[in-house]
Amino acid sequence: MLWKLLVHHLRPYWPLLVAVVVFQTAQSIASLYLPTLNADIIDNGVATGDTDYIMSTGAMMLGITLLQIACAITAVYFGAKVAMALGRDLRREVFTRVGEFSEQEVTRFGAPSLITRSTNDVQQVQMLVLMTTTLVVAAPILCIGGIIVAMQQDLQLSWLIVVSVPILLIAVSLIVTRMVPQFRKMQVRIDTVNRVLREQLTGIRVVRAFVRENVETERFTQANADVTEVALKAGRLMALMFPVVMLVLNVSSVAVIWFGAFRIEDGSMQVGTLIAFLSYLMQILMAVMMATFMFVMIPRAAVCADRIGEVLGTETSVRPAVNPVTETSGAGELEMLDVGFSYPGAEQPVLSNISLIARAGETTAIIGSTGSGKTTLVNLLPRLFDVSTGAVLIDGVDIREMSQDLLWSYIGLVPQKPYLFSGTVRSNLHYGRPDATEEELWQALSIAQATDFVSEMDGGLDAPISQGGTNVSGGQRQRLAIARALVKRAPIYIFDDSFSALDLATDARLRLALKTNVAGATMIIVAQRVSSIIDSDQILVLEDGRIVGHGTHTELLETSETYQEIVASQLTAEEAA
Repeated sequence: MLWKLLVHHLRPYWPLLVAVVVFQTAQSIASLYLPTLNADIIDNGVATGDTDYIMSTGAMMLGITLLQIACAITAVYFGAKVAMALGRDLRREVFTRVGEFSEQEVTRFGAPSLITRSTNDVQQVQMLVLMTTTLVVAAPILCIGGIIVAMQQDLQLSWLIVVSVPILLIAVSLIVTRMVPQFRKMQVRIDTVNRVLREQLTGIRVVRAFVRENVETERFTQANADVTEVALKAGRLMALMFPVVMLVLNVSSVAVIWFGAFRIEDGSMQVGTLIAFLSYLMQILMAVMMATFMFVMIPRAAVCADRIGEVLGTETSVRPAVNPVTETSGAGELEMLDVGFSYPGAEQPVLSNISLIARAGETTAIIGSTGSGKTTLVNLLPRLFDVSTGAVLIDGVDIREMSQDLLWSYIGLVPQKPYLFSGTVRSNLHYGRPDATEEELWQALSIAQATDFVSEMDGGLDAPISQGGTNVSGGQRQRLAIARALVKRAPIYIFDDSFSALDLATDARLRLALKTNVAGATMIIVAQRVSSIIDSDQILVLEDGRIVGHGTHTELLETSETYQEIVASQLTAEEAA
């Protein structure tokens, strides 16, 4: 997966890669030429006292060194541009693909894992590309070229290269093969740390309310210790690699000097040649050591690339239509025909045989006990999931055949857990419609019964909102979410238990304002409180994913035992209060 990912995403940058290869090659050839010139200065200049030869050759070496520096800087510059561009492209693709996922895929991966894959995993692949463009060309040229030139300097000492290079490769390979499983474990455990930390930050109020700080601290400590354990194992192996490399390098240097001294003594080798041979041996072993950097990074990058590829290779279960419908009557009439839905791998369906018609200008309410399938039902309408059986129609068109942009433009959704983005009241309302005027924003706030507290906030519409809306109360957060949906002016509004945090008086004023100001829209209201739906044109009573009652409040009181139980339990509770 790693090489497939790199080949696919580096294709647009081949001119830069060619430039990297050219400049790295020039730098490496210059490096191979310098020890030979150095040997000439020692043997032909210093030994004979020829100052002119020393100066001319030294000037040539200085020029080659400057050329080498320029080539190295240019190669690293282009390599960094390629690596950073790759990281940018991968992050964009992962983000885009996750944005296409349905709730099913997001749930399967989990938000912490998706965050890790789009940040840490991408960074590991990006660093591999940076190291590759910096080292991958120079290392083989220095290694192979160094062997050839060293043999030209002195063939009888070349057996040291034949011994030292394989020993180094075998030692490095043994260490790297033990590092791969550790890197794989490390990425999984980083996911766990992210998940635990995200849960604790999101649920900090619950943690404090139940005085569970010590328990959560222990849970994070354990997750952190698991990552530390794997990181230490990988770190010990990595720390072992470089002493092994340096041991082989230094022993080889001593051997060259030892055996070379005997050859100088018997006159079969010159001092400059010995120094040049030693330099080439160092270059060869340094090239192998540079390759070890790659060996260290490749296993972890390969694991990360597999995880990135898993996200990019996952197709959403909510597939766009091949020839989508891009226009309907716009009336907003909603119809469900014998709809059923099952989660993957579930033994029993969540919804079965659901049929209803919700007309424009009417309010359709859905009520039922916890776990009866209310939220799942309304999640089918904007295609957060696709139905398993049956069909959902808007204006007579199956929503699976509609353009997704058209479908979403038809629906103003207030989810069960209202979420506000960091920014201001204005920026959150503009999520509904970016071109809404200030008058329209205040009108939506008025309908949502949010005018009073927004006008009292410092800055009004420009008052700051923290991430998740944690600086406003639950009821205020719900009303801002309702106002955001109303700004959209959609033909269909879905309120998924969106009045639960409101007191009865505010709830009543809000429903009256909706009936007055959004009279022509189709209203779908999911509620737990009977008082929130008592005036609805039709009420669906769900139990175990099936419709067990359908009618108005008055009709259901006479015909539905489940609805009677819900009403009785709430009236009893209210009277007791």
